[in-house]
This record gives sequence, structure tokens and C-alpha cells, in this order.
Amino acid sequence: MKPSDTRKLASVDINLSVLGLGCAQMGHLSKRTPLAEAKDAAEAAWDLGIRYFDTAPFYGFTRSERRLGTLLDDRVRDDFRVSTKVGRLMIPERVYRETDEGFAFPAPFVQAYDYSYDAILKSFEASQQRLGLAMIDILYVHDIGAMTHGDRHGHYWSQLTAGGGFRALSELRADGRIRAFGIGVNECDVLRNTLDECDMDVAMLAGRYTLLEQDSHDLLDRCLSHGTRIVVAGAFNSGVLAGNNSFNYGEAPPEILRRVLALREAASEFEIPIQAAALQFPLAHPAVVSVVVGARNADQITHNAAWLEMEIPASFWQSLSKKGLIVDGAPLPE
Repeated sequence: MKPSDTRKLASVDINLSVLGLGCAQMGHLSKRTPLAEAKDAAEAAWDLGIRYFDTAPFYGFTRSERRLGTLLDDRVRDDFRVSTKVGRLMIPERVYRETDEGFAFPAPFVQAYDYSYDAILKSFEASQQRLGLAMIDILYVHDIGAMTHGDRHGHYWSQLTAGGGFRALSELRADGRIRAFGIGVNECDVLRNTLDECDMDVAMLAGRYTLLEQDSHDLLDRCLSHGTRIVVAGAFNSGVLAGNNSFNYGEAPPEILRRVLALREAASEFEIPIQAAALQFPLAHPAVVSVVVGARNADQITHNAAWLEMEIPASFWQSLSKKGLIVDGAPLPE
């Protein structure tokens, strides 16, 4: 499989490269990313055939969108696909912070969650300005769900439903300002609820369908039958499958580390980098159209592309299945 290979959404004529570039690092995720490094990463991705770029107002508190818009400015618009997100309004505030929500030295804005009709339109129009795009291919509702909002989830869910948030997204799609919409989340329950609530085209699901976690395969089956396609993010589960001890944006618990160790040992038997298996596994599910990876520089995205292209024998996947490391019902790569 090559990064330049594409898969089509079911409900709209959009093809996404099977490997996408996630642009949180452009917003100084965890530490500063010099603009020159961000430029090198974007250019390396382009040279590899990657044509799908995902960002959000939240990433660097507007910095990622502004950078990505600049880096794509000389490209032919029909040659690439961009997704961004709504659900947070970025409010200018003259405040200096060394870090905020995991981003180093964020831009002078603070976030205000708002998923209502007016807020969706306002957030979208601000993203148009930052990206320099009149039309945005995919718009995700960002971080709706109890994982983010706790006991306030009901309030924000009501903004999307009774408050007209989903209606705003449908109108943006109907008049061509966006081509597709869905949600971008880290949890499965809210994806199930959204399938019941609206006619979404695609969902970005982070960390919940991976080499480490496959229990959501039945939910992906349901998405497939609904005509909703999946973009997988967090294929390394926050890094625990890529060599560190981070899982779900925190320290990995012992049971997760034991499962990762078993996966590493199984991969070692076949002399396969676990990162290669982690990138290729989700793409075996027919609902999945792309895997988005973050990259801080050209070397990182080049390594990800090489892992995606690596030949992995069917016997490896069958071995994982026999060892109980892939659950029954989850499709195996061929």
C-alpha cells in the first residue's frame, strides 16, 4: 500500500489519501515546532503523495490552521483535501502562556466550547479566513462527548441537536461551503448516538480502532452500513505503540503495557516494526478510508510512509489472531 493510494467516501465524491497528515504538531503540540520544520513536513508529505491534511482551531489555538493555510497556498486547490473542526470558538485574549491544553506557547486566544447553530457558522467562517479557503472539504465536530465534557456533555449535545448545530452543518454541506461533515472524537458512544441523530458522511475516530483496541469493529460495521466512512487517528494510541508509555494522553496502565509487550514480541518474531503493523491494521476494515498521523518534521512523515508501504505477511496477522491479540470479527489485512 502506498500513501498516495486513495479511498472514496460513500456519500460524496471525495477521495482521501490512505495516509493523511495530522497538523497538531504545526500548533506546537507538546513543544515548539519551528515553521521551517512544519514546512519540511508538509512538503515531504506532498512528495510522498499525501493529499489529505487535517487541522483544527484548537491546535495551537489557531496556529495550526494559519500555518497549514500558508503552506498550501501555492498548491492547486483541487489537488488536496483539508478537514478542520468546529465546537470551540477562539476568543482573542492578551494572555501569555507557556503551555495550555498540551500546546506550547499557544497563540493569544482562549477557547469557548459552543456547538450551537450560530457558533458552528462563526467557527467555520473563522477557519475559512485562517486557511484561506472558500470551501473546506470536511468539517468535524470536535471533541463532543463525555470524555471531554463529563457531566456537561448533555448540555453540549443539546446545542448540537435542539440548538441547531447539526442543522448548521447540513446547511453548509447543502450550499457547497463544505463537501462533507461528521464528528472527530476519542470515544465510541457519541459516535453511535450521532449515527442515530444525523446523516453524517465521515467520522474521525481517535485511538478506538487500533492494533491495541479493536472492540469497536462492530460499530465500524454499523458505520459501513450507514454509508459513514471512518478516518482513523491515534493509530499509535497516543504513542504507546510507537515506543513511549503514553496512552489516551496519559500514562499507560499496566494492563495496556502488558498487551503492548505481547504485540511487540509477536512482531519481533516476524521482524516487523510494530509501527508498521499499527498503521496497516485499521485500513483492513472496509469502513476506514484513511489513517491520519501527526508529524513534526520530514523524517517523521517519511518513516510513517515507509511503515505503511512495508510488506507484512498474512501469517503475521493470523498469528496475532490465534494469540488473542486481534478480537474475533475484526478484519485482518490481506
